[in-house]
Amino acid sequence: MKLKQLEGLLGGLTQFSNPKVELEQYATGPHIASRMLYTAENSFGDITGKVVADFGCGCGTLAVASALLDAEHVTGIDIDLQSLELAQENADDLEVCHCLGFFYNCCFSLKLDIDLIQCDIKNLNLKGLLVDTVVMNPPFGTKRNGADMEFLSMGLKAASQAVYSLHKTSTREYIKKAALRNCNALSAEVLCELRYDLPQTYEFHKKKEVDVAVDLWRFVPRARDESTAERHGNKMRP
Repeated sequence: MKLKQLEGLLGGLTQFSNPKVELEQYATGPHIASRMLYTAENSFGDITGKVVADFGCGCGTLAVASALLDAEHVTGIDIDLQSLELAQENADDLEVCHCLGFFYNCCFSLKLDIDLIQCDIKNLNLKGLLVDTVVMNPPFGTKRNGADMEFLSMGLKAASQAVYSLHKTSTREYIKKAALRNCNALSAEVLCELRYDLPQTYEFHKKKEVDVAVDLWRFVPRARDESTAERHGNKMRP
């Protein structure tokens, strides 16, 4: 699938209607989401044929993008039930037989292999679960200090291959040091800097839109203990 095709499909997804400020819910737009997943697959081969988990999946944009890029299986995890219901609606809408001639010059059904789980990421039980790749747009940690690192730490514990995550560019040095020292990362690399267009979402927002610089990171986790992997190495499915 070409980048333009992926972005076009993601552009049709329904976004938050009543986002929750305490969860720092901001939609991951089709422009940034498509480039994040396209890079993960075309530069590193981390999506197609892999078991992928979207941590803090929200309305399901990254989970859907992973499925569209032919991930073997995708699991979306979020603490908010309403977000998961919206993610399910988005996946269901794409599974209906659509005429996608605009992109593909043909009509066919999309079958998206996505499971959705309601769970606080801090309480995720990793025993018996193994994913290849974690993708996420975590909270920036502006409402609850350290929320971004909780997501990153759990992602690096869960993934066997790579974690792709978005973080404010202004926190670049902190993110790298914390990932390498405290979060089980073998390597931490900024792949590119992107512009995150945040619309006026909450009452305290004074501007109609804010352009935030964010880094697209690729983290490689340290290898799990081989004996643990043998005992608990099943693919991630509920």
